[in-house]
Amino acid sequence: MIELNQLRCFVAVAEELHFGRAAKRLFMTQPPLSRQIQLLEHALGIALLERSSRQVRLTAAGERFLRDARHILEFSARAEQAAQRVAHGGAGRITLGFTAVSAYRMIPALLAHAAHALPDVDVELREMVSTVQIDALASRMLDAGFVRQRAARHPLEYRLVQREPMLVAVAQGTPLAAYERIGPDELDRQPFIAYSPNEGKYFHDMISGMFASAGRLPNYLHYVGQTHTILGLVRAGLGAALVPASARELHVDGVVFRPLAGVDVAAELYLAWRADNDNPALPLFNAMVGQFLTEGADGVVV
Repeated sequence: MIELNQLRCFVAVAEELHFGRAAKRLFMTQPPLSRQIQLLEHALGIALLERSSRQVRLTAAGERFLRDARHILEFSARAEQAAQRVAHGGAGRITLGFTAVSAYRMIPALLAHAAHALPDVDVELREMVSTVQIDALASRMLDAGFVRQRAARHPLEYRLVQREPMLVAVAQGTPLAAYERIGPDELDRQPFIAYSPNEGKYFHDMISGMFASAGRLPNYLHYVGQTHTILGLVRAGLGAALVPASARELHVDGVVFRPLAGVDVAAELYLAWRADNDNPALPLFNAMVGQFLTEGADGVVV
């Protein structure tokens, strides 16, 4: 059986063409070096070196074997380095959950940042609503996830990564579009497109709670799950809607956005993970997210 140490010894002798210099280079004495070369030649069944009292030369087989021996040693070194990077989190894979709205701006910017900060960590994306992400984190199907609400599920941990304002979306040219700011009073009894209590529970509960606190009630016409669908209905003139500010990234023609007046309502986004997750890449990923937020790579408000 050929050993890596034998290859190292052979390469040193082949490059130095002198046992004394090769032994010095390898920090060993000549006799054990000669023994390693003999064992290698015996394992191969061929002579790699021609020895005389005056010089050492490579045989034709030795010259060919030298190229392969170098490649093997280089590959071995790369494999060792790669394994060490994985063990220390510098390489590997992160399975990351995210919500649809977070993909409008933050997720693309974060992935671009990760490609530079953690080039050897592959990020596998899974689009899921927050409640499904929580279950997936608990069952270890996800390493981390961007969720809208925190759930008291041990051993999940959370980090607030984003607070974005809610905006009023209205069709261009409608009476509401003439307002610089729009509050619950202006939306009272007006046609309104709302998030579904099933598919868009987080936003549904936030918005309905806001109207209840203000003592106002819009005329709910449609309940849908996705922001792009809501904006399509708004563009058609079917009603106004409340959406997170990142919805502007969808660039829906015919829809204008106005700040929400009189109330302080913001959509929160958390990074969630299991405290007992032993994926070596997870701590570095979490640190990278922190750097991303600190640098304000996405204009994130935290």
